[in-house]
Amino acid sequence: MTEHSGEIVFWTLRQKFIDSSVSMPEKSRQVMYYSLAIGHHVGVIDCLNVALRCSLKEYCEWLSLLTDEQARRKMAGVLTFGEIVIDATHTSMLTHAFASLADDGAAPWKALSIQFIHLLDDIVREPAIYLMAKKIT
Repeated sequence: MTEHSGEIVFWTLRQKFIDSSVSMPEKSRQVMYYSLAIGHHVGVIDCLNVALRCSLKEYCEWLSLLTDEQARRKMAGVLTFGEIVIDATHTSMLTHAFASLADDGAAPWKALSIQFIHLLDDIVREPAIYLMAKKIT
C-alpha cells in the first residue's frame, strides 16, 4: 500500500542564468552559449519556481481518474522514483489526458487539471521551459 503522507510539488523553469564568477576564455564562452542555445545544461543554473502542489493522497486520487494509461504511468513516476521531469515531448499526451478532468471533473480535480494544463501550455509556447515534480515526505 502506498504511504499517503507528504506532498507532490511541481516546479517550473522560468529562467536560466550562467554563473559568470569564473573567468573563461572567449572560445569556451562561445561553446557555453551555444550549449545554452541548444538546450544543454552546461554551466547553466536553472531557476525553478513552485507552480503547483497537492497532498500525496490527493495526487494519487487525481491520477486514479486518468483513463490514459501512458499518461498515468508518466505521472506515477514521481511516486516510484521520487521525481519526474515533464518537457515538450510530454505536453500533447498529458494535455489530452487531463482535458476531460479540466472540462468535467469534480473539485478539486477540475481546478488541478486546469492549472496543470496551463503549465503544459507554457511549455508549448516556450519549449525551453519544463516542469519537475518531486515527492516531498
